[in-house]
Amino acid sequence: MNLAASLLIAATLFGALPAQAQTAAPANGLRDFCAQRPGKATPPCIIDAGRLQVETGVADAVFQHSGGVHADTYTLGATELRLGISRRVELEAAWAPVIVNQTRGQPHESGTGDASLAVLAALTDPDKMGVAVAAQAFVTLPTATHGLGAGGWTGGARLPIAIPLSGGFSLGLTPEVDVLRNAGGGGTHAAWTGVASLGRSFGPVSLGAELWGQVENDPAGTIRRASADLTSALMIGKTLQFDAGANFGLNRQTPDAELYVGISKRF
Repeated sequence: MNLAASLLIAATLFGALPAQAQTAAPANGLRDFCAQRPGKATPPCIIDAGRLQVETGVADAVFQHSGGVHADTYTLGATELRLGISRRVELEAAWAPVIVNQTRGQPHESGTGDASLAVLAALTDPDKMGVAVAAQAFVTLPTATHGLGAGGWTGGARLPIAIPLSGGFSLGLTPEVDVLRNAGGGGTHAAWTGVASLGRSFGPVSLGAELWGQVENDPAGTIRRASADLTSALMIGKTLQFDAGANFGLNRQTPDAELYVGISKRF
């Protein structure tokens, strides 16, 4: 069994860190701030009904060197809007307005990215302490400039689970299944993803470490990816968060490194 497959199994068994463990609702009636960034894990927390949260990747850079080819991808301003529509359900919309692909020795490509729509629903009481479970379904719309997106409609589903641990640590599970476009075009295939993560808050600062794995059953050949990721976030007050992270590829089918910074604000 190779490294990527091992990481996927570990992710499925041991889970993914939510941005915050599920806690009881505060006295003012608003839930604790909980963003879906940083990191690749998806927390099961739900935005309060009638509230809007904006989460923006200010800058994201992906670096890959394979077979003598250096390819870098830069994404600027990728933004997700999260709107609470009931006590247990929120709607989400995301879009990347600027993407630049730079392969050394070739002209760069630039344009916009795909848009996505999602719904996240709590399966357990979102205001009770203890284990929290939610379900998320999403679809990606082919809005990207040619060559910068998935190349067609894609979608999938996740089952985020958050488990608070002793000592202020958080553990969770986010198994995911996707329907992706074939690399050669003309169809789709399934992919399975898992993220294992552990983290802890120190006052306004949160730190985390993740293991991420993905297996794609593309007709042209199975693709296995894996990365080890570090996340950090800083809360300013009760409604504003700054974040930064770094992802490091663990096999040749995964980008060598990814660095990013972002900001999230609840209104």
